[in-house]
Amino acid sequence: MTISNPGNASKRAAASPAVLVLEDGRSFRGRAYGAVGETFGEAVFSTGMTGYQETLTDPSYHRQVVVMTAPHVGNTGVNDEDPESQRIWVSGYVVRDPARVPSNWRSRRSLDEELERQGVVGISGIDTRALTRHLRERGAMRVGIFSGNAIADEGMLLAKVRQAPEMSGADLSAEVATKEAYVVPAIGTKKFTVAAIDLGIKGMTPHRMAERGIEVHVLPATATLEEVYAVRPDGVFFSNGPGDPSTAEHPVAVMRGVLERRTPLFGICFGNQILGRALGFGTYKLKYGHRGINQPVQDRTTGKVEVTAHNHGFAVDAPLDKVSDTEFGRAEVSHVCLNDQVVEGLQLLDRPAFSVQYHPEAAAGPHDAAYLFDRFVSLMEGQRA
Repeated sequence: MTISNPGNASKRAAASPAVLVLEDGRSFRGRAYGAVGETFGEAVFSTGMTGYQETLTDPSYHRQVVVMTAPHVGNTGVNDEDPESQRIWVSGYVVRDPARVPSNWRSRRSLDEELERQGVVGISGIDTRALTRHLRERGAMRVGIFSGNAIADEGMLLAKVRQAPEMSGADLSAEVATKEAYVVPAIGTKKFTVAAIDLGIKGMTPHRMAERGIEVHVLPATATLEEVYAVRPDGVFFSNGPGDPSTAEHPVAVMRGVLERRTPLFGICFGNQILGRALGFGTYKLKYGHRGINQPVQDRTTGKVEVTAHNHGFAVDAPLDKVSDTEFGRAEVSHVCLNDQVVEGLQLLDRPAFSVQYHPEAAAGPHDAAYLFDRFVSLMEGQRA
């Protein structure tokens, strides 16, 4: 990503033209939003009507240009309480009608000011419905946003887009994870200790565990099995994160070590894909992925249907119609997306381990899946007993 005169970008953005160029050659023209310059990434769309601040700061969106399907974005501005990490991770941002004036009692600044402050190049005033339909038909693809002095002949811009790295084969978790271990203390009486492998963890996740009396030791993505067990965990957690799970050899090896020791294990999103690989299942890239806070999932263990928060472009290839025999015992698909029958959860029947593909911490909502943290607590209670 390159920025032209970032200090003046917010003043000039409304008047500055911008162009979005997809790798298949289709382009959209609009106005600069946030920083002025150029940026590249994978074009994906998010269907959430709210929660844009949590989306922007979710490390799982690293190297992605997010298209918001909601027409109005930025209405509540930006506050200092809702970020899920210390920075914005999206590579670029695409909106139709940005708010002219934010209105919320917690707002500290406008969204376009925050995007400019953090150097995030965006575009507004384009037909995001047409762009979303194009991505649904053609699939997620590389994209570039250009504004200000970065605008040039579209043939040149297209060549730049096609030189950008693809998401398939990208190993990104170590780029977004903490470099140093830290502890999130239990709220109230401490009941358990959990080692959480940070593959791109969101801030609300250890908070949800802390609410349940869990002291969470957040460890770097590069943590070894010995470092995991040095904190004497009652359970081990594998977080969400960006990139292609087929590249995650180290987390898979660590998870296999946890499974061998029969320690209660819980994984979400990238952690679900890691569990799938540890059990011997494959993973594959979805055509356009699941992103947003309104995705219907069925918990097959109870029959209950939940509205859930998603952000994943890869999925586990596991059979839906049978229990599978693995090196670590029997495993089955526990959750499934009702839109397309994609695997959304796994559980082992002979060891205390399970995972889901979505976000049960659900900052910005919904909270239908919060019970999964209670399920993790129950596994640790059972193991202790």
